[in-house]
Amino acid sequence: MCLIKELPLLLPPALLALFVYFYLAGSKRKRPNLPPGGRGWPLLGETIGYLKPHSATSTGEFMVQHIRRHGKIFKSNLFGGPTIVSADAGLNRFVLQNEGRLFECSYPKSIGGILGKWSMLVLVGEMHQTMRMISLNFMSSARLRDVLLPEVERHTLMVMSSWKEGVAFSAQEEAKKFTFNLMAKNIMSMEPGDPETEQLRMEYITFMKGVVSAPVNLPGTPYWKALKSRANILRVIEKKMEQRTEGCEKRVEEDDLLGWALKQSSLSKEQILDLILSLLFAGHETSSMALALIIFFLEGCPKAVQHLREEHQDIVKKKMERGEAAGLNWEDYKQMEFSQCVINEALRLGNVVRFVHRKAIQDVSYGGYDIPRDGKSCRCSQRSIWTPNFTPSRTNSSHGGGS
Repeated sequence: MCLIKELPLLLPPALLALFVYFYLAGSKRKRPNLPPGGRGWPLLGETIGYLKPHSATSTGEFMVQHIRRHGKIFKSNLFGGPTIVSADAGLNRFVLQNEGRLFECSYPKSIGGILGKWSMLVLVGEMHQTMRMISLNFMSSARLRDVLLPEVERHTLMVMSSWKEGVAFSAQEEAKKFTFNLMAKNIMSMEPGDPETEQLRMEYITFMKGVVSAPVNLPGTPYWKALKSRANILRVIEKKMEQRTEGCEKRVEEDDLLGWALKQSSLSKEQILDLILSLLFAGHETSSMALALIIFFLEGCPKAVQHLREEHQDIVKKKMERGEAAGLNWEDYKQMEFSQCVINEALRLGNVVRFVHRKAIQDVSYGGYDIPRDGKSCRCSQRSIWTPNFTPSRTNSSHGGGS
C-alpha cells in the first residue's frame, strides 16, 4: 500500500530521467552538415520570392541574392518543406547522374495536384517507365520523319502567313500559339483555329499561370484558377476519348497520341487523362520558351542571322538543282548544322526549365554538405558555364561569325 501511495511522487523524476536520457542520446548522433541558408515565412517559406517572375535570360533576384549571401548551394524552405537549392554545376550533374540510385523525382504536392498523380513529372519507378515508353513508342523515328516534320512546316507557314506587314506582334505569344497548336494536333488531332482548340488554349494559359504560382488554394488565386482550368481541360480530353471508344466519330483519328494510348496500352481512363495533360504541358512549355529565346538572341547577333539565311538558301538551291519538291524533308533537316548550333547556344544561355525537383533516397554527402534521406533537392537550371555573348559558332568550327 505504501508503494502505491508513493507512485505519484516517483512518476515526475522518472519522466525527467527518461527525457534527459533521450536528449543526451539524440545529441550524440551526428547532425547533418547542411548548407547555409534560411527558412523564410512560416508555411510559405521563401516560395513567393522564389517564384517571382524574371527574365529567362537571368537567374532572377532571388537566386542572385541567395548565391551572393550563401554560395551556389544553400538551404531554403520552398513549396511547404525544407529544400536544398543548387545552382552548382557539379552538384547538378551529380544529382542527375545518380538518378534512381541516390535520388528520385519528387515534385511538391501542389504541382502534383495540378498535373495529376499519374503525370510523368511526378511518377517514379516502373510506372514512370511505362508512361515514358508509351510516349517514345508513339514518337518513333519514322513518325518524326514522315508525320511530325511536315506538320511542323505546315504550322510554321500557317503562323507566318497570319503576320501583317508593318504590324507588331509578340514573338513569345506567337511561339506559344505555334507550339500549342502543333501539340494539340499530334496529341488529339485538334485543328488550329477551331473554336474548340482556341477554347482549350485559353484554358491552358490559365492552367500554366497556376503551375508556376504559390500553392495557395483560395478563391481568386492563380493556383485555384489553375485547378478549375485543369478540370475543364480534362473534360475536353475525356469527351474526345468517349467519342472514339463509342465510335461516334466516322473519321476516327487513330494517328495521334490519344488514339495510340487507347489502342496500344492498358492504361486506365484516369492515367490516359493525366498522360495527355502532362505531355501538353511538357511539350508546349519547353518548345515555346526555346523558340522565344532563339528569336531574342538572334536579334542581337546579325552575323548568326546571316549564317542561318545562307544555310537555308543553300539547302533550297540544292533541292531545286535536284528537281525535288519544295517541301521540307528529313535530308534537308540533317543539313541544318548551324541551325542546330543556334538552338544549342540559346538553350545554353537561357532558362527553358527553371527548376528540377529531386529527393534523396538515402543519406548523401557532396562537397562537405549532407543531403539527408528524404531531403528535397531543388536543382536549378541556372547557367553555370554562362558567358555573356551569344556565339553559336563555338559549337561549329566550320562556320565563322559570332556575336
